Amino acid sequence: MTDYLRLEVRRTLRDPGFVVGGVAMPVLMYLLFTNLGDGGTGRWKTAAMVGMAAYGAVGSALNTGGGVAEDRAIGWLRQLRVTPMRPHQVVVGRTLTASVTVLPAIAAVLAAGGLLNGVRLAAWQWAALALLLWLGSLPFTLLGLGNGYRLTGQTTGVVNMVANLGLAVLGGLWFPLALFPEWLRTVSAFTPANRFAELGTSVATGHAPPPAAMLVLAVWLLAFGTYAVLSYRRATADD
Repeated sequence: MTDYLRLEVRRTLRDPGFVVGGVAMPVLMYLLFTNLGDGGTGRWKTAAMVGMAAYGAVGSALNTGGGVAEDRAIGWLRQLRVTPMRPHQVVVGRTLTASVTVLPAIAAVLAAGGLLNGVRLAAWQWAALALLLWLGSLPFTLLGLGNGYRLTGQTTGVVNMVANLGLAVLGGLWFPLALFPEWLRTVSAFTPANRFAELGTSVATGHAPPPAAMLVLAVWLLAFGTYAVLSYRRATADD
């Protein structure tokens, strides 16, 4: 399983689409949003850093589904069945792959905030922020895997792109929720992306993650995890 994980991580990190879309794009968007006009306040640069790091993590997590769909198309899943690996090990391996590949996106945006935008946090805040964003990306990994096991390669790419953009906008990863109408702020509070970013925002402001955020994320984790398992069973049955 270690060899399988190493193989999948290498494949992902060598993908130009992942490097550009998952790492470079969130950094460029962060620097653009926070340096237009007067550049905004330090508080805005910190909040935008968390939002864009979350956006990069979500995109990288969902990207795993594209690789799964491609593997299905070329028969790689059938090849894996003749190996000593069990089905759950294949799924766990893919999940661990996504967990590794979200780290560059998170690290790149946080580095841009600290080195280029002058964001200043305590050492424990940087560490806790990176850890929470890393762990909190798991529901989105399962969503991407579910799409990859259920949909074709082309459809998976489109669905994941729409999901990433929709979650980012509705979750307030790009713009402050204060700009939203009240009804949309209410809806946003139940979205996984909003609560995901809230984990980081709370730490960046020196507070513990709110229980409500962890509860909402746990519900989405269960929902997306169920979706991934059902999609995998369907994929193996069809093959």
